[in-house]
Amino acid sequence: MRVSTGLAAASVLMLMAGATGAQEAAPAAAALAPVTANEWRAVPAENLLVIDTSKGRVLVELAPEVAPGHVERIRLLAGKGFFDGLLWHRVIDQFMAQTGDPLGTGEGQSAYPDLKAEFTFRRDGQTPFTPVAAPAGAVLGFLHSLPVQTQPDAYMATTADHKVHAWGLYCPGVAGMARDEAPDSANSQFFLMRQPYPSLDKRYTIWGRVISGLDVVRALKFSPNPDGIVTDPDRMTRVRVASDLPEAERPTAQVLDTTSPQFRALAEAARQARGADFSVCDIDLPVQVGGAPPA
Repeated sequence: MRVSTGLAAASVLMLMAGATGAQEAAPAAAALAPVTANEWRAVPAENLLVIDTSKGRVLVELAPEVAPGHVERIRLLAGKGFFDGLLWHRVIDQFMAQTGDPLGTGEGQSAYPDLKAEFTFRRDGQTPFTPVAAPAGAVLGFLHSLPVQTQPDAYMATTADHKVHAWGLYCPGVAGMARDEAPDSANSQFFLMRQPYPSLDKRYTIWGRVISGLDVVRALKFSPNPDGIVTDPDRMTRVRVASDLPEAERPTAQVLDTTSPQFRALAEAARQARGADFSVCDIDLPVQVGGAPPA
């Protein structure tokens, strides 16, 4: 039985009890200068997933460096129209919104084989990673728009492949893959985080992050019941990778470049605003969306 994010209702309640106390990222206290033209990073069309829903449009930046097998599956299913019309069948407030089940019950999946887990990945000096904090024995930062935790660069000299261990963090908007209890059982169901949820880190494969439309994800109809199954749920109307859309229908997205001075100022402002409670989830990257609007 394919249950939500692979967790029984009782386990979900336990995880919810362990979620971070600060459900909303605190806004930066300081006003920042406008982003200049050279401080934007264009999201490649092949890495931009366009999810049109009954509540509005959601744009997800795919992270093939983190989970290549899962990104390939999302691209495949989106290209075949598999997700079109599917329900957001399980939505829990302060947690996540789940979809991708052709049955709409939490027990369905695609006809393709289940995927091997990609809970972590290996990072080398060429990986586009920007550090923002360095607690003891770890580094926190961003790989494009995705918040990441990793071992320090110094460890690369001690490993056979000259790479270090890294994993995505379940901040708001992060896209994860649902599964059963078995680690290698993800298939077509996925979830988008409505709030931060560190209890899921390194337990469910992360394959991208919402860069536009988190308000839409949070507006999806949710269930007050522990199992999260929604009565009369919202649905996805069309899901495509932007590169598969005709140019006239293709949105574009630019995200603040994490190598830019403006990003460093943004990160520092968030750190100052949060103080000892600072988390990488508190950094909200500015985004510019252009191109074709939702139909």
